[in-house]
Amino acid sequence: MIELEDRDGGVVLRVRAQPGSRVNAIRGLHQGAVKVAVTQVAEKGKANKALLQLLSKLLELRRSQLEWIAGETSSDKLLLVRDIAQDELRRRITAHLPPEEGG
Repeated sequence: MIELEDRDGGVVLRVRAQPGSRVNAIRGLHQGAVKVAVTQVAEKGKANKALLQLLSKLLELRRSQLEWIAGETSSDKLLLVRDIAQDELRRRITAHLPPEEGG
């Protein structure tokens, strides 16, 4: 299950980044975090930029709604997603999950 947490100003989303993948996609869940694969490699912030672009596109968010809380240099990241209810964010993520994980 996707672990989301309400926080002042938005919802905290845990992300498990997989840079250097063959495709850009939400791949599933990993211990409550959303696994996000991007083709960019993890150097000079390229993978982070691609991850934010992909999430904003797939989840129909403005880039300004996504803010780093922690993990910019780690595979395990925390994002604050602004101006969206937890239930709506969960619905949008679930729509992109592989069928075996609820998508």
